Amino acid sequence: MGNRSSLLLREEEIAQIQQETGFTPNQIERLYSRFTALDRGDCGTLSRDDFLRIPELAINPLGERIVNSFFQGDIYNDRVNFCQFMNVLAHFRPVKKNKDDRLNSREAKLKFAFKMYDLDNDDLISRDELLAILHMMVGANISEEQLTSIAERTIIEADEDGDQMISFEEFCKALQRTDVEQKMSIRFLN
Repeated sequence: MGNRSSLLLREEEIAQIQQETGFTPNQIERLYSRFTALDRGDCGTLSRDDFLRIPELAINPLGERIVNSFFQGDIYNDRVNFCQFMNVLAHFRPVKKNKDDRLNSREAKLKFAFKMYDLDNDDLISRDELLAILHMMVGANISEEQLTSIAERTIIEADEDGDQMISFEEFCKALQRTDVEQKMSIRFLN
């Protein structure tokens, strides 16, 4: 399978993907091999079902939200090509400390994380959206009253302008002491 994947990617495609995502050519070829292994229909694209065959996503409480990020919120787009796949994975590429990494900066990772919570894509996180995400994450392990309390307390602590919502700026400020670069990095290709 490794030979098949390297034969299908041309050098100019690898160079373009490298420029767009910051992955090395070796990483791109390895991810292409994984991509083609997921592509059961052998059509050069992945469906939502293809993603959900990944065991880590299938058991992740936010798996569906993560899968949706590959489709960029477009409910009519039901397939993802390799370039789209790589552009989303770039958000999880470890940040290189001594390098200007505009493609995978702290802000880019925070924007991606913010979109996981912003269920209605209005650029604000409401109490109900936060509550829905908490339900996805903990299920029935915590009582409804406890979840509501956590959501309300989070809004109170992060909401600086008093609109009962969390804006992207407020989200960033609330996470300023969190090592987002580390927490949102998957060391899958080191």
